[in-house]
Amino acid sequence: MVNVSMSVNGKSVTGEVEERTLLVQFLRENLRLTGTHIGCDTSQCGACVVHVDGVSVKSCTMLAVQANSTEVTTIEGLAANGDLHPMQQAFKDNHGLQCGFCTPGMVMSAIDIVNRNGNDLDETTVRKELEGNICRCTGYHNIVKSIQAGAKSMGG
Repeated sequence: MVNVSMSVNGKSVTGEVEERTLLVQFLRENLRLTGTHIGCDTSQCGACVVHVDGVSVKSCTMLAVQANSTEVTTIEGLAANGDLHPMQQAFKDNHGLQCGFCTPGMVMSAIDIVNRNGNDLDETTVRKELEGNICRCTGYHNIVKSIQAGAKSMGG
């Protein structure tokens, strides 16, 4: 067993984990932050995306010990003072979800897309950037629309 310490959603946390414990397991099982989903166990679906030091990461591909001394943000850490993050609000307003299983990973990836590409995103860019996120319910039309609306809201 090894000790890990990190900031998760702005709070300092520590825990004792096996060296092989994945970050997604630490978040869900140790910290009870179950908004980060495990969808495939093969790093293909993107349901487990979180931000580590501001960059989107599939938390099923990272060991908890690799996140030691980092800042991790999960879907639970986005809302502030009872208000949804602009990207969360855009998903709600534009029906960017159906069953909701992929939504946390989509939202976390979308914020990273905006942070890297700016607030004026065309459909082609959004679709290309979402290649690592799978939604089994939709044709992505409303997800793309949500990300474009969220990007504009994040810009001001």
